[in-house]
Amino acid sequence: MNDDPLATLRDIHLPEPVSWWPLAPGWWWLLGALLITVGLMIWLRRRRSERRLSDAALRELTLLTTRCADDQAAFIQALSVLLRRCAVARFSPQEAAGLIGESWLAFLDRHGGNRDFTEGPGRALLAGPYSVDTHIDAVALTEITRRWICQAMQRKPATQTVAKR
Repeated sequence: MNDDPLATLRDIHLPEPVSWWPLAPGWWWLLGALLITVGLMIWLRRRRSERRLSDAALRELTLLTTRCADDQAAFIQALSVLLRRCAVARFSPQEAAGLIGESWLAFLDRHGGNRDFTEGPGRALLAGPYSVDTHIDAVALTEITRRWICQAMQRKPATQTVAKR
């Protein structure tokens, strides 16, 4: 018989290594905060891009109203080009670039949220660039274009001209 009492003891058993799964609650909080931050950054970048586009379009509208103040045919042509460029930049080129005539005005009304182009002063875009004797309301046309840019680019107009009744 063995007189050593320690010889009957078993060797030290180490615990199982700590598993990385399931994650501790702190890691879940960190992962959630990271996902929210990335989503927020993507949303802010997209919004800033849209805002830059609408700001540039509004600046160009202001420039062309002063530059083409004397020539209404040139004003209508420049306005039509500006609207087309904004529509192609904001929507797909397949959706906006090939539209002409009444379908172009209907597109503008659909994305502008009103009927200013098909039934209002925006009708000047149809024949105005091709007419020799052009008489338009440049102020009204500028205002509906400004509202369209703000609405189509998902931005609130800088000034509200519509009075509540």
